[in-house]
Amino acid sequence: MTKRPAGLLTSVNVGMPRDIPWRGKTVHTGIWKEPVAGRRRVTRLNVAGDGQGDLAGHGGEHRAVFVYQTGSYLYWVDRLGRHDLGPGQFGENFTVDGLPDDEVCIGDRYRIGTCLFEVTQPRVTCYRVGIRTDNPQMAALLTASGRPGFYFRVLEEGEVGPGDAIELISRESQRMTVRTINALLYSSHHPQDQLASALRIAALSPGWRQSFEALAAAGERATGNAGLAAATGVAPGFRPVRVARIAREGSDIVSLELQPADGTPMTRPLPGQYVVLRLKPQADGPPLFRSYSLSGAPSPGTYRISVKIEPHGAAGAFLSTAIRPDDVIEVSQPRGDFTLREGDRPVVLLSAGIGVTPVLAMLHVLAGTATPRPVWWLHATRDKASHVFGPEVRQLVSALAQGRSRLWFTRPAATDREGADYDAAGRPTIAALESMGVPRDADFYLCGPPAFITDLTAGLTGWGVPRDLVHSELFGGGPALTPGIVGATARAPHLPEGPAGTGPLVSFARSGIAVRWRDAEQNLLELAEACDVPVRWSCRAGVCHNCESGLISGAVDYQPDPLDQPATGNVLLCCARPRQDIVIDI
Repeated sequence: MTKRPAGLLTSVNVGMPRDIPWRGKTVHTGIWKEPVAGRRRVTRLNVAGDGQGDLAGHGGEHRAVFVYQTGSYLYWVDRLGRHDLGPGQFGENFTVDGLPDDEVCIGDRYRIGTCLFEVTQPRVTCYRVGIRTDNPQMAALLTASGRPGFYFRVLEEGEVGPGDAIELISRESQRMTVRTINALLYSSHHPQDQLASALRIAALSPGWRQSFEALAAAGERATGNAGLAAATGVAPGFRPVRVARIAREGSDIVSLELQPADGTPMTRPLPGQYVVLRLKPQADGPPLFRSYSLSGAPSPGTYRISVKIEPHGAAGAFLSTAIRPDDVIEVSQPRGDFTLREGDRPVVLLSAGIGVTPVLAMLHVLAGTATPRPVWWLHATRDKASHVFGPEVRQLVSALAQGRSRLWFTRPAATDREGADYDAAGRPTIAALESMGVPRDADFYLCGPPAFITDLTAGLTGWGVPRDLVHSELFGGGPALTPGIVGATARAPHLPEGPAGTGPLVSFARSGIAVRWRDAEQNLLELAEACDVPVRWSCRAGVCHNCESGLISGAVDYQPDPLDQPATGNVLLCCARPRQDIVIDI
């Protein structure tokens, strides 16, 4: 009896990455694929003559070949009224007749020509498919329709060609379709039993597995999509607090202890979190928003922040010269995911300069709970004049059962004494950590300037520390994510060019920019880009949650609605507009 084919390979499409103009920028992309005649060699990573422009999002062993169906093309012709769509239009390598997303399962194996393939994941759509189809919402439409297409892993290399039959060789026992897996991640419904089933599929790609593990760990009661955005949701808004005490910690650092102005307990922060202050240097002027790590022992009764006074820094100057004890200022809820993890792993607290503040809060908790975990306190600062919290740190480290510390001065003064004022000149290095007996299986917490974080992260991972054990917090805003954009020149955040807006006031807290909403921009992401505020994005259509950011205060409207709402107190920049004055944590 002849076995009925599961489908037919109707077109093989390839294309090398190219640079294209887009919105005043240059995008490097491999989304343009064109049909080719004859047979093509397929290797472990690619179809001959094909390439990917963004290997972080496409390509690799688990995304070697992208597959899309003629049935889905017919759907889009009817849905969009488009008759100009042909093979390769969605960036697929194989256009196939059959193999619909609601029947094909992750882990299914198919033979095409002399190759053997395995289905690993749905396609993760990004903004570039919108460029190729001339429809900016295409990424969201593909995902919401349940017709994303899927990726093959190449189990046996060989040759394929148009007209080859597609034979189903074996099926995954969990039988979870591409459409089901796609909805499990991107919709607002993440049943724990389905997550457990998905995680039992051996063929599931590492990226999707990690997302489902995060969703499973978050549980049913979590807000937001932990599989897409790691940020924890926090209720927006500010509350008044009284300045109970002001202390000079060093030549350029001042600490403020803040207590509830109305006597109502504040939210107990997690060790390592920060708060945003809303300051009014001038009664009739615009507010200033600044983020400061909490540097004291976590408490609902007192918050301590420690502020570095920068030359020409408006907020630091105001706090150090104009604020007095018993003055009232406004503070947000504690925010941030750079927090001390529970467990029994050794802990290494690595900081430089004012980066000491969040890890100092962690040290308070470790000492206060009399942890038996080995703890290393490793800090670098310029010299004795800039060194802060020395007696406090020594007392906390001495209270630990297994506490060790080392202090580096990067530019010790002539009067600074090695062995008395500091332990070593220079900066923390991997060789120094190794000589101290720091274990590779510890949780490492890094906070300091960008170069400090970058160098130590690379050094630790090169030393063999698993990447998920290296946790870091950068000063100011986080790094931008602009996939495919090439040749862009980084600029400091600034007011946008062109006419001023008349809408709600949009404040980018970490960047120090406040601007009125303008109808020239379609969403908050475009406004941030007009101000050169560092932002993270990928789909630009409310799907991927890369642009999910903290909404410190205010409210927004969505147009269009995202597939899955962000966590409470967060906002998806790519599809949001301000309903009132807002403050965003970027």
